[in-house]
Amino acid sequence: MKLGFIGCGNMAKAMIKGIVASGAVAPGEIYGSNVTPEHAAAVGEEFGINAGTNNITVAENADILFLSVKPYQYEAVIAEIRGAMRPEQTVVTIAPGKTIAWLEEQFGAPVRIVRTAPNTPAHVLAGVTAYCPNSLATAEDVAAVQSLLTSFGTTVELEESQLDAASAIGGSSPAYVYMFIEALADAGVAEGLKRPQAYQLAAQGVLGAAKLVLESGKHPGQLKDEVCSPSGSTIRGLEVLEKGAFRGTVIDALRTTIEKARAL
Repeated sequence: MKLGFIGCGNMAKAMIKGIVASGAVAPGEIYGSNVTPEHAAAVGEEFGINAGTNNITVAENADILFLSVKPYQYEAVIAEIRGAMRPEQTVVTIAPGKTIAWLEEQFGAPVRIVRTAPNTPAHVLAGVTAYCPNSLATAEDVAAVQSLLTSFGTTVELEESQLDAASAIGGSSPAYVYMFIEALADAGVAEGLKRPQAYQLAAQGVLGAAKLVLESGKHPGQLKDEVCSPSGSTIRGLEVLEKGAFRGTVIDALRTTIEKARAL
């Protein structure tokens, strides 16, 4: 199985790194293209894949083709490669807001499509990717794509109408969490901790909490309550967060992100 990546930015590199590290596909069976020759060469050297600047070469060689360019570039890229596509190929998209109906219209011919919403923790094989196939993608096509996505994290199959929300929660939430970790560490530094130790404590605290949610099967609210002792320090801190509309602000931020994604 040969893979192609048109666009070798951060998200593509995260996926390629995960796929290569897991052994799902050999580097020599992966083709990539990027508009900048220097960047293409750097990606080729880093992962050992076949990388250049020709999108059509990538499209012609790939059995599964990832369109990993920015949303605004999709129309031009599809127009460039659609004449080189084969009916048995599967196209995987990662762009928020680009619906299956829109993609099919752009290709102008029957194409097997799996629309996805990955995230950058794929870099460390801890990504989460929501996905939805179109009606032309066979069970075998979907299984092959799902296997690749699983090589760098977990997957969730959703209805297409749910993908924009999934993209915001899975794709944008790391940025929110990084800001949260930074704020926790800043508070630690303000109280006398050295910054490396403050980041370690904050990041491991967030990692452990997330792991407990996934593995305990308990509601996050129940886990939160288990940390809060009567008249304790944690409940006082939560009181401050509630006064600052912590949960409402997070919800508003995600809904704003979803609205923007749908407009891309």
